[in-house]
Amino acid sequence: MTGQELLDHFKETPVLVVGDLMLDHYLWGDATRISPEAPVPVVAQVRDTYTAGGAANVAMNLASLGAPVELFGWIGRDTPGDVLTGVLSSNNIAFDARWRSAEKPTIEKTRVMVRQQQLCRIDREAHREVYAFDSDECLSLLEKKMATAKAVIVSDYAKGVVTEKLLSRLIECRESTGCLIAVDPKPKRKLNVKGMDLITPNRDESLQMAGISIDPHEPFPEEEVVRGISDNYAPRHLVVTLGADGMLVCDEGKVAHRIPTVAREVFDVSGAGDTVISTLTLALAAGASVEEAAHLANRAAGIAIGKLGTATVTPQEILDYEG
Repeated sequence: MTGQELLDHFKETPVLVVGDLMLDHYLWGDATRISPEAPVPVVAQVRDTYTAGGAANVAMNLASLGAPVELFGWIGRDTPGDVLTGVLSSNNIAFDARWRSAEKPTIEKTRVMVRQQQLCRIDREAHREVYAFDSDECLSLLEKKMATAKAVIVSDYAKGVVTEKLLSRLIECRESTGCLIAVDPKPKRKLNVKGMDLITPNRDESLQMAGISIDPHEPFPEEEVVRGISDNYAPRHLVVTLGADGMLVCDEGKVAHRIPTVAREVFDVSGAGDTVISTLTLALAAGASVEEAAHLANRAAGIAIGKLGTATVTPQEILDYEG
């Protein structure tokens, strides 16, 4: 199918996203002097902006591409939570109010920005055990929603939502629902992601998943990495993202396609992985081949990293973009 036809199918491809939900808070200002109290800059605050981060940014990417989206994870009954639910609502992202809790503070990342540069980041969150999304109520509703969805994206930012119990339940439900299950893995957590339909590790994550350690200056051993991941996790589709070196599309333990990056300018790589897994999953669920989906995701990522902060991409931007 043509690119336009594929993008048109996105509107009829509902996707569920489950993972660590965050509020990204940007504090913008200028610094022209050093504090008399300590050798640090004094930032004169000019404005604040807010957007969805973590798994919520995956949902934002899907919604921007035109897909119906429902989001699962925890948001606190607090001021940051009010802001985050407002962002989700304004972007037509469904979120059940049952997943707001006074005992689970909203994960918030505040970035202090001075002249387009990040000066520091302040994180607000509870211990990861607080955010586990694997109670019977959570999993039962998620299973019910899978019956009408085309895909589930598991977005693990290592904050606690994603557990072995959650992943096992998704695999159990796949056969009866027909849902494609995609995972953006965090190998350090040692969770079992074996048998998933799609995994999208970056360069460092792929090395960890393959059990390979190399010097940073050594060439990336792509064939060995792909074979190792295939042996260890047996994904139906494996796409390894390599930043400036593009993507590897893999099939049966071998590199099937190498896709060079189409980025014109790299302004901010924040959230680029979210753009990739969102576009890949949506395209696959809409009927594209993995190669077609990877080319589309590569183009979307090239657009996203040319923007400041966690950014989304529209279908029209993809159609207009020439790598």
